[in-house]
Amino acid sequence: MNATPVTDNIIQLTRLHFVNAFLVREEDGFTLVDTTVGGGAGKLLAAAGSAGAEIKRIALTHGHGDHVGSLDGLKEKLGGSVEVFLSDLDARIHAGEKVVEGKLPGSWPSIKTAPDVRLAGGERIGSLEVIRTPGHTPGHMAFRDTRDNTLIAGDVYTSYGGLAVSNHFNLRFPLATPATWDKDKDRDSARKLRELEPSLLVVGHGPPVTDPLPAMDRAISRAGGPAATSGAPAAN
Repeated sequence: MNATPVTDNIIQLTRLHFVNAFLVREEDGFTLVDTTVGGGAGKLLAAAGSAGAEIKRIALTHGHGDHVGSLDGLKEKLGGSVEVFLSDLDARIHAGEKVVEGKLPGSWPSIKTAPDVRLAGGERIGSLEVIRTPGHTPGHMAFRDTRDNTLIAGDVYTSYGGLAVSNHFNLRFPLATPATWDKDKDRDSARKLRELEPSLLVVGHGPPVTDPLPAMDRAISRAGGPAATSGAPAAN
């Protein structure tokens, strides 16, 4: 587990060299955004301990296995002391409901942990604003740190070898595209996040992106859509 501070309040945790989770510091401890792949509960807890606080909440960008893989392990160790947040649609998929037509791409492992809160977008989790960003999965969510406008974008973007929207094949990191459910909605979500004008962008796969707006514009253009126009943030 590699721990990299990216802001005063956010630490990026990287497992297997390419899967990220994030510790977001709050007054009462950490919100953990995503849990990486299975078998990581002990390492995630150790990383939080080394950073000086306990994990109090788990907020999930989406339901794919490389983001929820260690959820059950963490829940077993933390029990009722941790609150779990996941989008309503992705929670329903994990509960066995059919929410869209056709087979969903990506890994949807069986998990025992049901979310305590099902997200629709627009909620607040501590300092994080929940942003509805469907496309990579039906219920994908991003999280904006309201203290400094850092954006945790999940798998809407990847940043290995340069920033890219996950709706099209990227030779430098090809794994996200085959797992993307709706490529048009994914591109639209990428534009929505650009309209928030983040000060820093962090993603599920790849390094942080400083001064992200030009890179987001280029990525959206390559994804098949016009760049976002600066102005008022998009609604959730």
